[in-house]
Amino acid sequence: MDRLDREILGILQEDARISYRDLGVRVGLSANAAGDRVRRMRRDGVIRGFTVIVDPAADTRSGLVVFIDVSLRLDTTNEEFERAVLTLPGITEVVHVTGGHDYLVRATAADPGSLDALLRRLKRDAGVAHSNTRVALRAAPAR
Repeated sequence: MDRLDREILGILQEDARISYRDLGVRVGLSANAAGDRVRRMRRDGVIRGFTVIVDPAADTRSGLVVFIDVSLRLDTTNEEFERAVLTLPGITEVVHVTGGHDYLVRATAADPGSLDALLRRLKRDAGVAHSNTRVALRAAPAR
C-alpha cells in the first residue's frame, strides 16, 4: 500500500458510496485508475467490505442495541468462543480486544427478556465467565 491507497481508504471510510470518478478527482487519478486501486485492495483483503451504519434510535426493528464486554472461562479457547458466539441470534460484531476483557460483542435484542436469554447463552454455550453489558441509547453520526 502506498500513499494514494491510504488516501483512497480514508475517503472511502468517509463515504463508501463515492463514485470512482469523484474519488479519482480527489486523489488525482482517472476514474479507471481509482477503480483499479479499489478493486485491487478488495482482492488483496485490505478492504473487506462496505457497510451501512444505522443509528440505533432509528432502527425500530432491532429493539435494544447492546455492547457486551466478555471474559472467557479458562477452559475456553478464542477459536471455540468465536465459533460458538457467531451462531447466537442477534450477534452483529465480535472483536478481540486488549484490556480487562477478552472480547467486545455487539448485539441486538428485541427486549430485556431477549437480552437476558442471550447473556445466559453466552455463558452456557460460548464459554463466557464474566460479562458487562451496556445498552446504546443513541449514536452520533460518524464523520
